[in-house]
Amino acid sequence: QVQLVESGGGLVQAGGSLRVSCEASGSTFTMTTMGWFRQAPGKEREFVAAIRWNQGDTATDYNDAVKGRFTVSGDSAKNTVSLQMVSLSPEDAAVYYCAADRGFLPYMGPARLYDCWGQGTQVTVSS
Repeated sequence: QVQLVESGGGLVQAGGSLRVSCEASGSTFTMTTMGWFRQAPGKEREFVAAIRWNQGDTATDYNDAVKGRFTVSGDSAKNTVSLQMVSLSPEDAAVYYCAADRGFLPYMGPARLYDCWGQGTQVTVSS
């Protein structure tokens, strides 16, 4: 059974930086797409960023709200993905969830396309 384990959440001041990471364990398969979603209290879960590996090519996708501030990276051989976040604002505060799928996802944004989910890690940004 695949487990996604997130790490690196925490408390940061507005304008600060934080890195969250995720590792998929228990799988003999390579994850083709791994990404991050977030959910703030009272809001729906939203796509943040994702990375996809396919035949030597790597593609990434970002929510417009985080472009230029967040960078997603990963290692397909290790089934890991990280999200480097800079210039954080209180609007970025949420529980951040790692998601992964073994298949090629032509559209990385929809949450329903991902098979595996982590438990989430809290990111708090103080103003």
